[in-house]
Amino acid sequence: MKATWEMKKLREICEERKEKNIKSLDLPVYAVSNIWGFVLSEEYFNKRVYSESLRNYKLVYKNDFAYNPARVNVGSIGLYKNNEPGLVSPMYIVFTIKEREALEPDFLYYLFKTDFYKNKIKDLASSQGSIRQVLKLDDLFNLEVPTPPLPIQQKIVRILDTIQEAIDIQEKIIEKTKELKKSLMAELFKYGAPSFRKGRKLKKTEIGEIPEDWEVVRIKDVGSVITGTTPSTSVKEFWDGDIPFVTPSDFKNDSVYVYQTGRKVTSAGAQKGRIIPKNSILVVCIGSTLGKIALSYEECITNQQINAIICENFKVNPFFVYYFLLKNQGLLKAYAGTTTKPIVKKSLFETFLIPLPSLLEQREIAEILQTIDQKIEIEKRKKELYEKLFKTMLNKIMNQEIDVEKIEV
Repeated sequence: MKATWEMKKLREICEERKEKNIKSLDLPVYAVSNIWGFVLSEEYFNKRVYSESLRNYKLVYKNDFAYNPARVNVGSIGLYKNNEPGLVSPMYIVFTIKEREALEPDFLYYLFKTDFYKNKIKDLASSQGSIRQVLKLDDLFNLEVPTPPLPIQQKIVRILDTIQEAIDIQEKIIEKTKELKKSLMAELFKYGAPSFRKGRKLKKTEIGEIPEDWEVVRIKDVGSVITGTTPSTSVKEFWDGDIPFVTPSDFKNDSVYVYQTGRKVTSAGAQKGRIIPKNSILVVCIGSTLGKIALSYEECITNQQINAIICENFKVNPFFVYYFLLKNQGLLKAYAGTTTKPIVKKSLFETFLIPLPSLLEQREIAEILQTIDQKIEIEKRKKELYEKLFKTMLNKIMNQEIDVEKIEV
């Protein structure tokens, strides 16, 4: 951080708040997000928490800061933004700004989010063993922070708030589009594609109501099911090639395809399994991530936790099958039962029932849902651009590499 702005130690402008809930007020309990979140996140309880049990909890008011000193390595310092008071665990440290004329709370909050101060705070956390770290308030209060004139602080906050609002808007668009996709899948797999609906009746089947002219078939009726194999990791000639080796960790949330893999194999390594062609359906059938579904973006092999469906193209559209399985992830998990290590064996997976309309109707349904997914991807890329802009502006402004006074807001 450049030193052209006046620097002050936090202890000069902040003080600890130790007020406890001695009146047992029935207030909501909050926790700071594990990511450098924007506000404190409410804790949800499985059963009612009675006021008496909250007597030792600490009160937080609007513009108070709070953090868990024993989890600073994975946690954050949160700024409480609610108008009504709340409670945090007795383990938390709560502090507030003494004089608002000296420091704008949102400015300090954004300062804590910069790479410079995140690293500073991490360095302050004293090691206790190999895992646990502790951030003492005395150490935090020894930090020197810039204190530009209050109007400059407020302008910085407006600039960063504007970008953050754009990020929040994008997130809402993404969530709304996902909700639309979910409702469309329910509609399309019950009533069929729009151009096929005229005069159509429904019938009851083992997989729910579907159009009367649709069939119900098993997965093994629409293609080959291949369970993956891991080439020996002790044979160097099998690894670091050009062929993707897909494992459950390579599945990304909301992504139709597995685009990148942590490891790749050589042709010799791939021969220890079976090459899975592009647009095959990959389903995790073993372990805690059972039910994850994606399509292969290119030829690949998979490990033994994944069953791949290689569709017979004259019979089925792979995207149609993908979207039906995606809609019914819960049923796939139910097949596994409640064992310690859930598993859906290949023989059982092959009997999973799916609907089968004409190839033409499958294609229409798949194209509708693909359009929605493309919309989601576009909005996610926009959000990522805003997030990059936010990070760049945050660090450059706080490092005084950008003249804030020249920016119009």
